[in-house]
Amino acid sequence: MSKRSSVKYKIDRRMGENIWGRPKSPVNKREYGPGEHGQRRRGKLSDFGVQLRAKQKLKGYYGDITEKQFKRAYTEASRMKGDTSENLIGILERRLDAVVYRAKFVPTVFASRQFINHGHIKVNGRRVNIPSYKVKPGDVIEVKDSSKELALVLEAVQSAERDVPEYIDADHNKMVAKYIRVPQFMDVPYPVQMEPNLVVEFYSR
Repeated sequence: MSKRSSVKYKIDRRMGENIWGRPKSPVNKREYGPGEHGQRRRGKLSDFGVQLRAKQKLKGYYGDITEKQFKRAYTEASRMKGDTSENLIGILERRLDAVVYRAKFVPTVFASRQFINHGHIKVNGRRVNIPSYKVKPGDVIEVKDSSKELALVLEAVQSAERDVPEYIDADHNKMVAKYIRVPQFMDVPYPVQMEPNLVVEFYSR
């Protein structure tokens, strides 16, 4: 279980944005940061501060993954051909926890990580319990039979707050999804503006 799951809304308040677009986010009512100093006026951020904030927001969106994992994703992206920021998004969107969340098998990315850790997901017929597992185009992801009627799963499927993106083909009757392709940045349905180019600048300093 992710140790961050109980404080996910603090990430929203720290960023000052509802980064998952959830109606329960406290940012919808209080746009200031958490803690006794949260209502202080925020000064103008330096270039470094803007880049750091962009990195924290993108890292937080994917379940507040560790700095080591996020830096590894950037390093891999920088070694690939093409635009590094596009490559970074593609790598993050290939994470199994991101795919399970996108397919609407679970309500949050934090729940996705826990769901996978507990062995509820199969990839190409084999159980995978590693949230950072990289899915490839053509892979079939499914909820195992004994988990398809869990309240968590039924809640996610019936939720109207987000749609399944076009690069994932999900069948909620069978609880099976096919990962069609690695998306481009513009294909990813972020509820708020993400700036992966600033993340690249941050690590390129």
